[in-house]
Amino acid sequence: MRLILVSALVLSSFSAVAAPFTVTSPDFAAGKAIPQKFTFNGFGCTGENVSPALSWKNAPKGTKSFAIMVHDPDAPTGGAGFWHWVVIDLPSTLTGVAEGDGKLDSASLPKGAQQIRTDFGVAAWGGPCPPVGDKPHHYDFTVYALKTDKLDVPAGATASLVGFLINSQTIAKARVTGRYGR
Repeated sequence: MRLILVSALVLSSFSAVAAPFTVTSPDFAAGKAIPQKFTFNGFGCTGENVSPALSWKNAPKGTKSFAIMVHDPDAPTGGAGFWHWVVIDLPSTLTGVAEGDGKLDSASLPKGAQQIRTDFGVAAWGGPCPPVGDKPHHYDFTVYALKTDKLDVPAGATASLVGFLINSQTIAKARVTGRYGR
């Protein structure tokens, strides 16, 4: 009887643990190559510059909005890496973004969401385009669950400043990493 009671207590404590916050993409597998369709069209790259779809699940309780940041830590920039996409003020009811949502006009993003200027100099998706001959770069797609429904971002803020503001409001984050080289 005692063994049954202990087993029941152990099992009930496992069921109380929340499932982890995760992000995936139907367009590339974690750790694998990002298809050329999603790469930049310029600087010698010939992709379609389409943002990939992302979906997330199990956001923590208290999430009031989401943010997405896509970063290449391998970019030869003197240590800062390269920001490819930054989106803030996504509603807490959202569970993903569709392929192509990173267009310059942001028309397909939910009302109130805003894209921030990336290292390409525009507030839109900028696909992978590492230097020829570099080993494949890593592209970290991170979704942040935030404790605020709207970030107070000054006009003209850089991706790094917005990243600082995002991190100050983060409850949890989930990441999927793709790779691309040429």
